[in-house]
Amino acid sequence: MELIPAPRAVEEPTGPGVPLGPGITLWAAAGTERTERWLRATLGAALGLPLHPGPPDARDGVRLLLDDTLAPEAYRLTARAGDGVEIRGGGPAGVFWGAQTLRQLLGADAFRRAPLRPAAVLSVPAGVVEDAPRFRWRGLLLDVARHFMPKEGVLRYLDLMAAHKLNVLHLHLTDDQGWRIEIRRYPKLTEIASWRSRTKFGHRASPLWDEKPHGGYYTQDDIREIVAYAAERHISVVPEIDVPGHSQAAIAAYPELGNTDVVDTAALSVWDTWGISSNVLAPTDTTLRFYEGVFEEVLELFPADAAGFSAFVHIGGDECRKEQWTESVTAKTRIADLGLTDEDALQSWFIGHFDAWLAARGRRLIGWDEILEGGLAPGAAVASWRGYAGGVAAARAGHDVVMCPEQYVYLDHRQAPGDDEPVPIGFVRTLEDVYRFEPVPAGLTEEEARHVLGTQANVWTEVLEDSARVDYQAFPRLAAFAEVAWSPLPAPADRDYADFERRMAAHYRRLDALGVAYRPPTGPRPWQRRPGVPGRPIEGPPPNR
Repeated sequence: MELIPAPRAVEEPTGPGVPLGPGITLWAAAGTERTERWLRATLGAALGLPLHPGPPDARDGVRLLLDDTLAPEAYRLTARAGDGVEIRGGGPAGVFWGAQTLRQLLGADAFRRAPLRPAAVLSVPAGVVEDAPRFRWRGLLLDVARHFMPKEGVLRYLDLMAAHKLNVLHLHLTDDQGWRIEIRRYPKLTEIASWRSRTKFGHRASPLWDEKPHGGYYTQDDIREIVAYAAERHISVVPEIDVPGHSQAAIAAYPELGNTDVVDTAALSVWDTWGISSNVLAPTDTTLRFYEGVFEEVLELFPADAAGFSAFVHIGGDECRKEQWTESVTAKTRIADLGLTDEDALQSWFIGHFDAWLAARGRRLIGWDEILEGGLAPGAAVASWRGYAGGVAAARAGHDVVMCPEQYVYLDHRQAPGDDEPVPIGFVRTLEDVYRFEPVPAGLTEEEARHVLGTQANVWTEVLEDSARVDYQAFPRLAAFAEVAWSPLPAPADRDYADFERRMAAHYRRLDALGVAYRPPTGPRPWQRRPGVPGRPIEGPPPNR
């Protein structure tokens, strides 16, 4: 069975498989309704199968049910000729992940949107697949702030995540280069902050510009649709609203949010290049009240539920330059009034304010590992991006951690050396490199390691101008990452990469059926290259820290 991610246990096929023909029935027990809908809408449409309701004992039927002897996301898929296909899940999510495995067992045609061969009879191989994920948080960050991804593209990526058993979409909604979410009490955030006049093409040192305006945003109904679509696929959506750095777009729309005693914030525009802007939020009550208003609407659009990670709200907290605070009388006065030591402590106070504000509303703050500086409330979590060190420090301090070190799982980093890679950024991270990534930092005790909620691959889009570029950077490496996040793999050096490559041969056909513009194993196709567009390649192996 050429399954990705690899399951925990497979009973090899023996005897005839289960035929799936036009008369196949589907029986769904209480609690499995989402998977029932998905099977009819997606698998049924791909294969031309109506999947009519039928009794649980129908010969060669498909049945879905819950089994409380299994862990919540675990499943057992059994296929026997004469007995049909049964998917048992420890919870609704487990049943859904079992349905994803069923789709893979049916071949690449099951990943299309309409049948290629009407009335064809397919067969599910006989056997048993028993499976459960290694990590609870199996995430993908999509940066829609630098280059906007229209709603349909986000929905498509939710489908791609579901196909790989990933369950957290981290949506990076705001940055210096754009604001992507409608906040009704602050209309200028979409009227002004969601559009920039032009865009740097390539790395920030590039002399090239795309001179047409770029932007867009999600209406509140768009966000509700994205969240609902994700929930149907047992995916939590974690929104990111950046504070206090990465905020030039918001300041361009509402100049009073910036350090007005240092710079003419009314003259600022949405940033058109890359890097880290020095225009950061002012540490004033006006700023705090403004963002409390933003977060009030964000919490309504991203409701928390009992399952998954939807209680989390990401507040950024990274790469906040302090030059303006150092020069600002307002900032200096705030430091003195609060009895703080310096500007770093002022940032910690700023993060702490929203930590407490979110906690009072039953939500949990998560931020990049810079938020550790100055201390965190017990319920806050850390996304460790600057290597392993932030994750180690957070886990040892009793904070939950999501591991996403840039040297290993930043998928905007280049996939191979050489001039053919389009806009080469960062270290070379091959498919095998990602497959050998280990999310749990070495040196943690068993108790500390329990704080590692899981792992996340990040797709930053400064040099990814459209969905084809996102596809190229994400795939096929996201398939390897999904296996790292889901499967109980051995130590990195002991992983069977040759077997993964063998299974990928079948998986490329699935990606083709899904229309994914992945990087072929032999290198980029001519239209995937970007000759003459400067990047920022870093030579040598990444630091192991």
